[in-house]
Amino acid sequence: MGKVHARVDGRLRAFIDRQVVFFVATAPLSGDGHVNVSPRGMPGTFGMLDELTFAWVDGTGSGSETVAHLRENGRITVMFCAFDGAPNIVRFHGRGRVVTRYDEEYADLAGNFDDLPGARAVIVVDIERVSDSCGFSVPLMSYVGERDLLPPYFERKGVEGSAGYRRKKNRTSLDGLPAFDFDPLPD
Repeated sequence: MGKVHARVDGRLRAFIDRQVVFFVATAPLSGDGHVNVSPRGMPGTFGMLDELTFAWVDGTGSGSETVAHLRENGRITVMFCAFDGAPNIVRFHGRGRVVTRYDEEYADLAGNFDDLPGARAVIVVDIERVSDSCGFSVPLMSYVGERDLLPPYFERKGVEGSAGYRRKKNRTSLDGLPAFDFDPLPD
């Protein structure tokens, strides 16, 4: 049986700070829409801002489901699993918002994290419910390192190339919802 916590502090905060990957779940309001679950991670690009606020630098990707769903309804669940050490699963249920690279607040938020080439936003989650559970069924796995593919790819593209990629692949969700359509069109 899981336990609900008032905030992320102490043992839970230490657990979150050690993680190298987490999972994000969002869904559109439409029952016909696609539920999305995405792995996230990259050291230095995510973490707690305070005891009830979690954030990560959202890199440009092949899609933009999380952004689309948050824009539509804000609902989000973030999950961390212990793949080594003591078994544990921690979930944050809350409301997320998208702070794009074009928003005034972006620089301050992004300053909490390492630079990520191709970053399109910082996702901020206001946590409404914190819970943890045993994680007895989560397998033990070894972390062997990061894939050094995404940052160099977007470094080569540069700022304009990254924006062009987003205009091509990130403007709408699978269900046709507005997603990352913030990049200005070229002159």
